[in-house]
Amino acid sequence: MKFHPGRTTRVLLLPLAAGLALTFLPARTASAASTLTNGGFEADGTGAATPAGWSEYGDTGASYSEAGGHGGGYRLTHYSASAYKVETYQYLSGLTNGSYTLTAWVRSSGGQKAAYMALKNCGSAEQRTDLPVSSSGWIRIVTPVKVTGHQCTISVNSDANAGNWINVDDLTFTPGTTGTSIHGADISSLAKSEAEGGVYRTASGTTGDALAVLKSYGMNYARLKVWVNPADGFNDKTHVLAMARRIKAQGMKLLVDFHYSDSWADPGRQNKPAAWMGHTYSQLETDVYQHTYDVLNALKAQGTTADMVQIGNEINAGILWSEGSTDNWSQLAGLLNSGYDAAKAVSSSTVVALHLAEGGDKAGTEWWFDNAVANGVKFDVIGLSYYGYWHGPLADFQSTLDDAASRYGKPVFVAETAYPFTLAQDDSLENQIDTTGELVSGYPATVAGQTRWMNDVASIVEAVPNHRGLGVFYWEATWTAVPGNGWDPADAGSGNGWENQALFGYDDRALSSMTWFGHR
Repeated sequence: MKFHPGRTTRVLLLPLAAGLALTFLPARTASAASTLTNGGFEADGTGAATPAGWSEYGDTGASYSEAGGHGGGYRLTHYSASAYKVETYQYLSGLTNGSYTLTAWVRSSGGQKAAYMALKNCGSAEQRTDLPVSSSGWIRIVTPVKVTGHQCTISVNSDANAGNWINVDDLTFTPGTTGTSIHGADISSLAKSEAEGGVYRTASGTTGDALAVLKSYGMNYARLKVWVNPADGFNDKTHVLAMARRIKAQGMKLLVDFHYSDSWADPGRQNKPAAWMGHTYSQLETDVYQHTYDVLNALKAQGTTADMVQIGNEINAGILWSEGSTDNWSQLAGLLNSGYDAAKAVSSSTVVALHLAEGGDKAGTEWWFDNAVANGVKFDVIGLSYYGYWHGPLADFQSTLDDAASRYGKPVFVAETAYPFTLAQDDSLENQIDTTGELVSGYPATVAGQTRWMNDVASIVEAVPNHRGLGVFYWEATWTAVPGNGWDPADAGSGNGWENQALFGYDDRALSSMTWFGHR
């Protein structure tokens, strides 16, 4: 929905002065109720300039209900052919004090200065959730608040440029709260970066410990990959142990990501470590157990027990090819369970995750985990990689994540995501995402676009039903362009194709996009 015939000549009432915030609302106790009225915008039948039960403020001609709902026949729309600011709101009183959650189904063209749901005048701090950019698929978002004064205002806000639009539908305001517990990042590149002279600075330019800088923005969980015998010596057991001490000293939790390889493992490559070549399947089961146990037990022995482990990395096609490929599920199950058993033998409280790529592929995720369950694979949580420029629209990501949580009854999290803050490069290697055409529509390659992407992904994880959305790990927050710290552990001259997706800029300073760590 991009064009509204017949809507372009609406009279814009009560134009707001530029910059006037839509925060003051007159108390409307005479019409207030203790339950949300007309949250599906169906009461007016054929649509209305002011939907029943709702009030409007600002450029009120830009707010109306019309055909094309999410669940029913109608929806709330904000749209004008001219720039506009408008708020559609409903004041509730007589509420029992406690925690409440506003749920809404939304779509948005993007491009606005602001477009968000808000809960305010509730007695506690105002809570907002931005509308993710999605021009076709509906996305569910949640906003929690604590009501302390028996009242609350539910608010839909747009501060928009000409032609921008949002759709909102099927709002509910119910007891309960939401939030995520993992605000994490993979920092596997950090040790080598520092060894090669990499520097990290605060936003104001003071040189500091990258971990401390990340922690200051709210990062609470670090992810480290472990390779068996990497060519450059980094990302091995010794380096993981050293970095784990620093992570735990910052008060962060630790996720250890086992690749079961000497180098990168992902859907396109799951190569055995050189030391395991020629081993029988039975030997490989033992190799997985011993390697997993060895690393995790060493972490435990130094007082840095892993809080979570991944048995394999992006294992859509299995691990330890060819014996552990998805062409032989019974063997793959045996290898994965060897890793699970080793992790639990070290610490029964360590959470064991299985991690797939393609976070927007619901059918593929179901195929994989249906087979895993049928073959008795043991796991505690599901991790998905979701890169919007590769893995499909946000709406597909939400349906995949929600389905995985409900179908398998497990918590879910984003094991990897990222977004560029620029299309420029800081070394000689072409970046993986370096053209406008590769970007997700509505999310520019700017610090603001990077920030928005992360907050919107986190909002979708927060909205997973039954509190099963654990949170998000940003992938390679510290992988800045440092000579010698390229992508290939066997080639010191290889470059970095990811520096425009780090959370530190080309001046080595913390980007303001780190504020996403403060998401609920």
